[in-house]
Amino acid sequence: MPTTDDTTIAVSVVVPACGRMDLLDRCLDALMRQQFDAHRYEIIVVDDEPNHNTLHLVAGWRTRTLERGPRLSYVANPGPVGPASSRNRGWRAARAPIVAFTTDDAVPEPDWLVEGMAAFGDEAEVVCGRIQTPVPARPTEYQRSAHGHEAADFTSASCFFRKPVLVSLEGFDERFSVPRGSDADMYFRLLEHGVPIVRAPRALVVHPVRPVPWGASLLQIRHAVFDALLYKKHPALYRQKVEARPRWDHYVIVGVLLLALAGLLAGLPVLAGLAFAVWILLTGRLCAHRLRGAAHTPAHVAEMILTSALLPPLAVFWRLAGAVRYRVRFA
Repeated sequence: MPTTDDTTIAVSVVVPACGRMDLLDRCLDALMRQQFDAHRYEIIVVDDEPNHNTLHLVAGWRTRTLERGPRLSYVANPGPVGPASSRNRGWRAARAPIVAFTTDDAVPEPDWLVEGMAAFGDEAEVVCGRIQTPVPARPTEYQRSAHGHEAADFTSASCFFRKPVLVSLEGFDERFSVPRGSDADMYFRLLEHGVPIVRAPRALVVHPVRPVPWGASLLQIRHAVFDALLYKKHPALYRQKVEARPRWDHYVIVGVLLLALAGLLAGLPVLAGLAFAVWILLTGRLCAHRLRGAAHTPAHVAEMILTSALLPPLAVFWRLAGAVRYRVRFA
């Protein structure tokens, strides 16, 4: 049986996992089919929800690939939970001088490692690959939002680091429990520290859009709390690359809704009626904007109508909660 020592490992691939067996199995299958020399890379699966199912899945793959490589390792992440914490555990366990990151719900193309590693020159410290999120011609709002990630400047689903960069930056900020904030924070820190970044558009990872429950946007809006932390750490870059100005439309919608409720409580039906009419108008405008170019199936239209009424109050609540939590003037 061929042996692999640390000196022959060129790149370590870190895959955070969170109990999605079918997706992790698909990802590992893609990583095992890489055109890169199997004895020059290792795969480290970091289990964010340590359980025997993930351990057995990794052990099964390790048994089947023992002869031909690559080496496959399982690392449990007892906490804190989250993709940032899992990625940090993964790169710290890596044996290679270069660490590649992807996600358990992604499917790296067969030449992903070859293209990513080829992009490293003498000056390159970080290589940003590319993701592709196929969606229908008339996507749902969630699918369209996921498709927009293709244009992201940096994604942890397809990136490569020289390990000393991760050491100097102390890895990913584990206060961000969602990839969106963690990825943006890492990219902003790379820019602020002047770390040379190379683009490798042919280092492609396909990132299929997973099915989500009805009203998923209401669950996701709670992640806005981390926007306050991102703004606190990088105010200029946040306004330049994330959000040029606060979502005043949400605040106006919430304001007229509160005015309508206040009018009712104060026994002022005319004021309440006028404010409520403005609220309906602004909410309808928001709903129409969200439906523009999206699927118009009855279920999706009904979802957009209901969530458009609930979205502004929830967005304002979570943004202000973030401002209080991280003690920053953020609206």
